[in-house]
Amino acid sequence: MAQLWGGRFTKETDKLVYNFNASISFDQKFFKQDIEGSIAHVKMLGKQGILTEKETVEIETGLKGILEDVESGCLVITDEYEDIHSFVEAVLTERIGEAGKKLHTGRSRNDQVALDMRLYVREEVTATDELVKSLLTALLKIMEENTETVMPGFTHLQKAQPVTLAHHVGAYFEMFKRDRGRLHDIYERMNYCPLGAGALAGTTYPLDREYTAKELGFYGPTLNSMDSVSDRDYVIEFLSALSTIMMHLSRFCEEIIIWNSNEYQFVEIDDAYSTGSSIMPQKKNPDIAELVRGKTGRVYGALTSLLTTMKGIPLAYNKDMQEDKELTFDAIDTVKGCLALFTGMISTMKFNKDRMSESARGGYTNATDAADYLVGKGVPFRDAHGIIGRVVLYCIERGIAIDDMNLAELKTFSPAFEEDVYDAISMETCVNKRLTIGAPGDIMHEIESAGKYLEEN
Repeated sequence: MAQLWGGRFTKETDKLVYNFNASISFDQKFFKQDIEGSIAHVKMLGKQGILTEKETVEIETGLKGILEDVESGCLVITDEYEDIHSFVEAVLTERIGEAGKKLHTGRSRNDQVALDMRLYVREEVTATDELVKSLLTALLKIMEENTETVMPGFTHLQKAQPVTLAHHVGAYFEMFKRDRGRLHDIYERMNYCPLGAGALAGTTYPLDREYTAKELGFYGPTLNSMDSVSDRDYVIEFLSALSTIMMHLSRFCEEIIIWNSNEYQFVEIDDAYSTGSSIMPQKKNPDIAELVRGKTGRVYGALTSLLTTMKGIPLAYNKDMQEDKELTFDAIDTVKGCLALFTGMISTMKFNKDRMSESARGGYTNATDAADYLVGKGVPFRDAHGIIGRVVLYCIERGIAIDDMNLAELKTFSPAFEEDVYDAISMETCVNKRLTIGAPGDIMHEIESAGKYLEEN
């Protein structure tokens, strides 16, 4: 068992205890970050004269060789090592001799793992942001193609007022745009380097923390060594942002599942993102949408788990904090997979525009506009509201839309109705005359703003 801390102990660690304590099975995921951080650390040690030039070159060359061999598959990370740090140092020493043992000079595993996790999460924040941007690009395309696709807008899952598909999808564009803002905020807050904090109280070696921070692309070093090794706020923030992304995906998936049902038939999901039934030959199931919806709870679980783990930990580092990795890695992989699949699904999905328009017209979604029409004719709004309520009841009893009533029928409810009512309550008018900023009639401005946002961000 390769360990970095054996000198203090006279008894070999029990195998069960060792396995319970070890993290190599999951922390090997950031072997690149561990080597990247070690190279920066060694270059700094050489610059400061803590290592000789020869030692610095030997160690840096050895580390790059390990990285290349692991990436090519020539070198396999095995569980005989306690963690990824032990693996790298042991292999390095085996390859270059005594100089390899100097790799850990002026460094603790506490600040080393804090650095590795921060480097890994920083990279994943950027990767997730790119996937969200790809989704936004797909949403914008749907918006641009459906500015005149009328559909019912809902409140309480009841048909409320007519909107366009472009406007409906635009709501999700705003949600995912906010998600990118959160990811950007996380990056800005977390981009400070903990390397050099030591176990918790720094070191007596003359380290240049500004140098290593710059070498690794950070804005600067963290400013308190105890906080540096015990801070996992950025992981919690990232998991929170991932949970919000999944919540937004899940909401959209729920609507797609409803739209895909026989009762709605608003969309047809491409065969590549659907499955059939093992017993019912007529079925075409929205499995990808359902799975994304289901996996949302999995990501929520990771956030709740880490919040619970961190809530009772005193300063500084404690072994509990090793629990920050497995669920975080899983949550990141889950969200990235869901974003990619969801983007593919909506990009290939077909919209039944006629069905959407028919549904809007048949759901009395123009009732508010009919009331507004009467107000425009001098009828007090409260009276107009009651009149149109009775009109809708009349239509429901006869299975017709308000538009289907002739003028004589309408006049039995109010003499204020004139021939121009039909134009006033048409689906197109109901949508297009709502011209306030952010309303359906303002969709071209919304699309222009969305396009400009993607160009600049």
